[in-house]
Amino acid sequence: MVIQWLLLALGFAMLIKGADFFVDGAVGIARKFGIPQLVIGLTIVAMGTSAPEAAVSIAAAAGGSADITIGNIVGSNILNIFIILGVTATIVTIAVGKSTVKYEMPFMIAVTVILLLLGLDGSISRIDALIIIGLFVVYMIYLFRLAKSGDVSGGDEAPVKERKLPIALLLTGIGIALIIFGSQVTVNAATEIAKGFGVSDRFIGLTVVALGTSLPELFTSVTAARKGNADIAIGNIVGSNLFNILFVIGISGLITDIPFAPSFRVDTLVAIGASVLLLVFCLKNKKLVRWQGIALLGGYVAYFFLWLIR
Repeated sequence: MVIQWLLLALGFAMLIKGADFFVDGAVGIARKFGIPQLVIGLTIVAMGTSAPEAAVSIAAAAGGSADITIGNIVGSNILNIFIILGVTATIVTIAVGKSTVKYEMPFMIAVTVILLLLGLDGSISRIDALIIIGLFVVYMIYLFRLAKSGDVSGGDEAPVKERKLPIALLLTGIGIALIIFGSQVTVNAATEIAKGFGVSDRFIGLTVVALGTSLPELFTSVTAARKGNADIAIGNIVGSNLFNILFVIGISGLITDIPFAPSFRVDTLVAIGASVLLLVFCLKNKKLVRWQGIALLGGYVAYFFLWLIR
């Protein structure tokens, strides 16, 4: 048990330092190429922090266990908004860019609604997956044009230390490696500690494992927000949620049909509700403040108890 506590501490240390390296590297890349930080948040950072969900879901589909894909992705998207943005906004105010409120958030809502509609027949078929991949292509074209135009009215971008491109790339690579490995060490250690206290596997899965795959988003968003890189903080979550559905479910669905159990309809509706609530919070003042972060955390508590009584 002592070893597990030490591993837990080591895992958190890797997450903290990895997030620090990752954000610095990503911001350095953005500055070097003149790319808006929002675009970096929606692409490199979002895809990097979604690596655990992508690995689990695509490997499960390839291994014939695609039934966990929808639950993993939808559950992660709910947690990203309610917990990750909730915790981040509770710690520090998050400025949100106009383009995020006007385009990316509504697109996130629309994509989640489309996922629900495609799953009403009980599965995500290969044809459904092609539709989802098509939307992913549209999204990537939009991001390409956004990066090319540089016309992004985002949150405040704090001054950062200029870094040579190789250093920025190295920091990004080391950062994401530490984040992914650190999250695995943390989850494994926390699971063993929970088992040592006699906690049930169901509860561990709902809390420790679910939160564990979202630790990269949590530490990256909090670190970015604290460093004043708000566009990366919000872009990380919005981009991660879009990447989870459009790429992960799209690729998994091309490998094999993905079962969409009736119970997932409720979860997907919660994901839609969480996205709408986030948009409503950001519409007027283009920022997330502490009371809104607390409200988002309250939303997850409500979802948690809903899940328990189902």
